Amino acid sequence: MEPMYIKDIRPDSKNMNLTFIVLEVGNPTLLKDNREVRTLKVADATACINLSVWDEPGRLLMPGDIVRMTKGYAAVWRTCLTLYASKNGDLDKIGEFCMVFNEQLNMSEPNPNLAGVSGGASGTGGNGGNGAGGGDPHF
Repeated sequence: MEPMYIKDIRPDSKNMNLTFIVLEVGNPTLLKDNREVRTLKVADATACINLSVWDEPGRLLMPGDIVRMTKGYAAVWRTCLTLYASKNGDLDKIGEFCMVFNEQLNMSEPNPNLAGVSGGASGTGGNGGNGAGGGDPHF
């Protein structure tokens, strides 16, 4: 499977391989079955998007982590395009801090046109952010 860029994600995108940096990690929402879900803001050189992560990976990922996702998929949640990690996919931490990213093009901006799902969000943006580091854990 070919790597994909965040700017190319559409509501029906499946089996995506992406590499991104974690910009923000939201507070967990505890569900009835004692599971927790978090929303992370992630970005690559083309755009940023919200990533919904369940349980342990959500607790382990931190801002600045560079992650390779395999078999991700996208869907619309509350009129916002959202990225999800599939049960059969992986989130692997492959580094820290050293990645150019684009926060200007936010693929998860609310978009009433996505209420019927089909199509996708689009826009333009700039670049920003980098640093130095390494890493290795697999989640």
